[in-house]
Amino acid sequence: MYPGLHCKSYNEDDQPNLLNLNMFKLSTYPFSLLPTSNLDLSFSTWDFNNKRPKTSSNPVQVPVAEAQRNEPTINGARKLRFRDHIGTYKQRFWATEAVDASINIENYDSGDGTNGMQLVQQLISCAEAVACRDRAQASILLTELRAKAMVFGTSFQRVASCFVQGLVDRLMLVQPIGACGSRAAAAATTTTTVEWDEALSLVYDTCPYIQFGHFVANSAILEAFEGESLVHIVDLGMTLGLAHGHQWRKLLQSLASRSPALRRVRITAVGSNTDRLIIIGTELESYAHTLNINLEFSVIATNLENLKPEQINIREGEVLAVNSILQLHCVVKESRGALNTVLQMIHELAPRVLVLVEQDSSHNGPFFLGRFMEALHYYSAIFDSLDVMMPKYDTKRAKMEQFYFGEEIKNIVSCEGGGRVERHERVDQWRRRMSRAGFQPAPVKVVSEVKEWLVKVVSCEGFTVGEEKGCLVLGWKSKPVIAASCWKC
Repeated sequence: MYPGLHCKSYNEDDQPNLLNLNMFKLSTYPFSLLPTSNLDLSFSTWDFNNKRPKTSSNPVQVPVAEAQRNEPTINGARKLRFRDHIGTYKQRFWATEAVDASINIENYDSGDGTNGMQLVQQLISCAEAVACRDRAQASILLTELRAKAMVFGTSFQRVASCFVQGLVDRLMLVQPIGACGSRAAAAATTTTTVEWDEALSLVYDTCPYIQFGHFVANSAILEAFEGESLVHIVDLGMTLGLAHGHQWRKLLQSLASRSPALRRVRITAVGSNTDRLIIIGTELESYAHTLNINLEFSVIATNLENLKPEQINIREGEVLAVNSILQLHCVVKESRGALNTVLQMIHELAPRVLVLVEQDSSHNGPFFLGRFMEALHYYSAIFDSLDVMMPKYDTKRAKMEQFYFGEEIKNIVSCEGGGRVERHERVDQWRRRMSRAGFQPAPVKVVSEVKEWLVKVVSCEGFTVGEEKGCLVLGWKSKPVIAASCWKC
């Protein structure tokens, strides 16, 4: 689809590495690999009326070497400054926008005289000011952005409103360069538990993203339990505590019709919200009774980081499956040790299958502006899909966007350290993590079934399902959103 240009380099073992330099791939490489000297995608070269980069019959080559002659150097190489990194991230974003159709660029037009692309420019400039700790400039831009980023506007205006709030919250904690001491945390806008619960239920009922994860997970678990009489499921987080246990109701239906030899099903829920999980378990046991299934439900009241193997009571003769829906990314920390510990603990349990469903995006980079760009691109695609599925002034859509997706955005943008839990990573990063923990990929064999299921549950066009190195990926207009993979010991 995109014209390819490749460059060969060599690693420490003298093995060739092929670097793909087409524009789409540039957005995924670390900033140090980008050929920024000849890539001109700055705002001055963007044609806002035609929504594409300006072209010239006589392109001017910038004499980079001459411009950098008097720059400070380290061992002969020019020393990169903070502004250089910021400029590179901006180039990455515009390179992606210029060639990737995952965001419907027509939705940038607000219809009220506000140029949508200028809104993008202002939002990124504001993020740059926050990254540089320029409180004065950031405050000016935020005032302008608040007037343009509307909750019931176009898809990009709506997603911009969430990013604006995240920038406001982050700016409250920013100190000017050179300041000493710590700034006390200011009161940030928060969503109540009731609002978040309602938004999560709406996301499950309306969008295919969580249901996609449940469908793939249940298919893999059914295959692992084929012909078994004693089965045990350990559910990490119970899909964020989604009410009624929708995933396991559907699995119990399938087990009742497909497994006549089944004698007992055990479900162990791991999470700190004990009261909610107990309610879900009671509902599931009553439902299983109507299907003549012997279900035992138990709760381990702890978070994943403190979970111990001995807390999971595995009985003799049981076949074990571990289920993680949008959960393990919360254990990823800067030190990387917490996730490794959890994965090694799961590996000790020797499950027949581990199902991993996660957001397929890179929101865990070390630099704020890089995360901001990645998140802006990712959530713009999600809001664009909601724009197609629901009416403009639907309050249900506003609740999903502001109270569920908006909370994720604000966490990515405004939080650092232990407070930043939305540390989404791409499938390649998860593949490396799982391999280091001793897991091997198990093939996902339900590609055609997932595509048939998607046609049934979604009435609009735009959603895509593809297979990527053994993982199933659900996307919007080719932009990856959710990835599901299966692993074995």
